[in-house]
Amino acid sequence: MASTPIMSGVATPAMPAHWRDFVALTKPRVMTLVVFTGLCGLLAAPGHIHPVLAFTAILCIALGAGAAATLNQWWEADIDAKMKRTANRPLPAGRMDRQAALHFGVGLSFFSVLLMGVATNWLAAAVLTVSILFYVFIYTIWLKPRTAQNIVIGGAAGAFPPIIGWAAVTGDIGALPVALFMLTFFWTPPHFWALALFVRPDYAAAGIPMLPVVAGERATRRQIWLYTAIMAAAALAPVLMRLTGAIYGTVALAGTGLFVALAFQVYRSRETDPARMTAERRLFKYSILYLFLMFGAVVVDRWLLA
Repeated sequence: MASTPIMSGVATPAMPAHWRDFVALTKPRVMTLVVFTGLCGLLAAPGHIHPVLAFTAILCIALGAGAAATLNQWWEADIDAKMKRTANRPLPAGRMDRQAALHFGVGLSFFSVLLMGVATNWLAAAVLTVSILFYVFIYTIWLKPRTAQNIVIGGAAGAFPPIIGWAAVTGDIGALPVALFMLTFFWTPPHFWALALFVRPDYAAAGIPMLPVVAGERATRRQIWLYTAIMAAAALAPVLMRLTGAIYGTVALAGTGLFVALAFQVYRSRETDPARMTAERRLFKYSILYLFLMFGAVVVDRWLLA
């Protein structure tokens, strides 16, 4: 039987959800970067953690990220139904009941936090709790529908994993994971706004006040350039603070230099057709690789210095 649309724009489920739909709710592609930064925080931390406990800590970070993504989609099901790039997600497409998604998200949240606390320590569990709550309540429910600066403040939610990974090993929070938090925090606006520029029609259709929708493309390009400059300073901070060595410093200089060059191309662009925004797509794709390179360089650097 085909799904029957309802007034909210979300289709009613025709049958029980498939397990693949539950996996899809966790946004596994987005989770990859979250898990990697958490793993790098764990590997860069001083001290020793049993491999089984290390695996458990990273699993908890993944489950916590998946829980936050699930609750985000539960809350935004009506909005996702209005956007072309999200309309086929399990909830707007009618492949899953919203109540099932809510229970799944809440259950994952509690399980991930409790397991982290029991397996490692309660500081790591507390930071994981803050990251989930921040993403769901501060970003999704409060900021996103109200302000064009949503991704600036809300970006903190995705910057917690290196702190969680570090805390899982050491039981405290050091200067290096805080520096990595700041790097990720300032990386988020240029990364996300590059995407927002070429998916602007989607956000406009859904009534989401993303910066390109409310301030225009030119203002968004200026903000990308501004936050790239701040991010560049944050990227070099670990070297200047002598928290990392020459390997990270070299990668940071080369990788950030390329990021700055791509961001400058976006700043100079006057393209208004989303389908032809090649500079914006190039910056968005590279920004993902950039964070992988930067965090990977931290681990290699710390291991060689040990």
